[in-house]
Amino acid sequence: MNAISVVILTKNEESCIAESLESLKGWADEVVVVDDLSSDRTVEIVKIYTDKVFIKKMDVEGSHRNWAYAQAKNDWVLSLDADEQVTEELKKEIPAAIAAGGYAAYSIPLRNFIGGYWVKHGGWYPASKVRLFRKDKFKYEEVEVHPRVFIEGVCGHLKCDIVHKGYPDIEHFLGSVNRQSTLEARKWINTGRRMSLGRAIWRIGDRFMRRYLRKKAYKDGLYGFVIAYFDSLYQLLSYVKYREMKKKINR
Repeated sequence: MNAISVVILTKNEESCIAESLESLKGWADEVVVVDDLSSDRTVEIVKIYTDKVFIKKMDVEGSHRNWAYAQAKNDWVLSLDADEQVTEELKKEIPAAIAAGGYAAYSIPLRNFIGGYWVKHGGWYPASKVRLFRKDKFKYEEVEVHPRVFIEGVCGHLKCDIVHKGYPDIEHFLGSVNRQSTLEARKWINTGRRMSLGRAIWRIGDRFMRRYLRKKAYKDGLYGFVIAYFDSLYQLLSYVKYREMKKKINR
């Protein structure tokens, strides 16, 4: 049996969750949704599509994800975000890959959008991530932001895409940069990492040049410039917030 459970984490996703769940109708053997105390209609919408819904506050992303995957009844799990959809091509590729055997997990390309624009450069495509795995061979590092993945076995690579409509517009993109930089600064504090002004300045410049020139974000025009700029802004905000947090601790 190669049944597949799809696991989705949600938090106030009423604007996009239905589109994600629609892409799974008639294909996924099980859909598990773990909701982080949404205050909108997310859970109400989810229950139209699946009755396996759990309400659980997210404290640490890595451990939260590991707990969510453990709720799946099947050995194979596809981890999907609430703003992502499975393409028809991927629906055919996944069962064939599992049936062929030999791998404990698979990375899948992400087709990332800002609004209606598909970002094809700057490292945004294919931007593959490990999303399909045997749940007994896979786990996340239990940290708050950017957890690493640990796989017991060999990781294969699929060719067909997950469509990721993560940013309806630039405002949402900037909001994500703001939230993630707070978590990054907190991670530096919690792990005892030291960040100097000189190193921070180097990272700010390096991230822009790496994204814009080396990864050719310039080929995406204005969006490419914004992506590279926000990448460097992320480093600046992380450092400033880190300094603020340290001052509060020292007081």
